[in-house]
Amino acid sequence: MEMQTAMTEAYEWRGRTVLDRDGEKIGKLEEVYLDEQTGRPEWALVNTGMFGTKSNFVPLSGAAPAGGEVRVSFEKDQVKDAPAIDPDGELSQEQEATLYGHYGLDYGESRSGSGLPEGTADGEPVGRDTSGPTTDSAMTRSEEEVRVGTAERESGRVRLRKYVVTEDVQQTVPVKREEVRVEREPVTAENADQALEGPEISDEEHEVVLREEEPVVEKRAVPKERVRLDKETVTEEETVSEQVRKEQIDLEGDR
Repeated sequence: MEMQTAMTEAYEWRGRTVLDRDGEKIGKLEEVYLDEQTGRPEWALVNTGMFGTKSNFVPLSGAAPAGGEVRVSFEKDQVKDAPAIDPDGELSQEQEATLYGHYGLDYGESRSGSGLPEGTADGEPVGRDTSGPTTDSAMTRSEEEVRVGTAERESGRVRLRKYVVTEDVQQTVPVKREEVRVEREPVTAENADQALEGPEISDEEHEVVLREEEPVVEKRAVPKERVRLDKETVTEEETVSEQVRKEQIDLEGDR
């Protein structure tokens, strides 16, 4: 499982920018080559020329992802000065030995290379692929795996805003007012002295001031409540469907 994970991760590096050990840009990773014996990623083909005119091989030993890029453990000039090898073919033992020598790495004679197998001990191929090249007695079966993750995106924005509305308010207020009321009383022996004061016949006026209350409206702002805008994270489950391909091996022929 660890080898399968390493291979899957290395294949995901294709198309990423390759940096040297000092963080300087080398080029774009075009392809990944696997070791025939271990199945582990061994070489990366990196486009190092302008306009895609040149590609160089760089060992993936010590390489690691750096954000959205890939950093290798060699200098940029060392990669650009690597021996030119046709990227359309597959690395032979001799070519691998040359590359390992350029990068100062050890190379074992028993290695089969990152391309076509070298055959059996006596030099005879075990079988022949009907599509052309010679193969050994085994074939690799691969299948796709689905890796599901999450990515954060902006789904909307919320703004807290207050505005003024006008409402009609009606209240009943009691008001008082003065009214004129005429009272008449007959002249009697008890009030005759007051009634006969003054001249017998004369003009006379008496003025009374009337008062009344009127409603007075006063408005003032009164704090009622405070509203705060906050956010919280809720977790939902979503089902993701994807089709994956896998290889199957059938045995054909007479037994």
